[in-house]
Amino acid sequence: MGTSEGIRTKENSAISISVTINGEYKQLVVDPTIRLVDILRDEWNLTGTKISCGIGRCGACSVMINGALVNSCLVMAYQVDEAIITTIEGLSTEEDIDPIQQAFLEEGGYQCGYCTPGMVMAVKALLQETSNPTETQIKTALSGNLCRCTGYGGIIRAVQRVVAQT
Repeated sequence: MGTSEGIRTKENSAISISVTINGEYKQLVVDPTIRLVDILRDEWNLTGTKISCGIGRCGACSVMINGALVNSCLVMAYQVDEAIITTIEGLSTEEDIDPIQQAFLEEGGYQCGYCTPGMVMAVKALLQETSNPTETQIKTALSGNLCRCTGYGGIIRAVQRVVAQT
């Protein structure tokens, strides 16, 4: 294992982390307090995870760690060693789009698209816990994600479409 070239580490404070990200095992040497969102974007070029507020209030950086939805801007490198991480890139393949993403397209659940990856991840987490959520449960699950463009109607319809199709 070499040291990370993209993220600077303080002398003698670097740690080695190992994660499974979108099904692929990866190792990296980093400063323990580097944010997960920065590792995802700068080291592994997983730029679908967005940086917006940087303080855990908007949800644009949402990913799943060990099956739980988290804001990756609030997670430090030392917290993810041996974790299983799923990002927006891990939901689809080149041949097959995730049904949630398809429903967002069909229902106009996005406009600028900046918040969409975090929204999709929040919906994925919701549907793993509740296969047939009520509108109130959908709104609650999305309450940690802010969208300044859509008004949320298309987003809620997209979730309802996915539920109806499963």
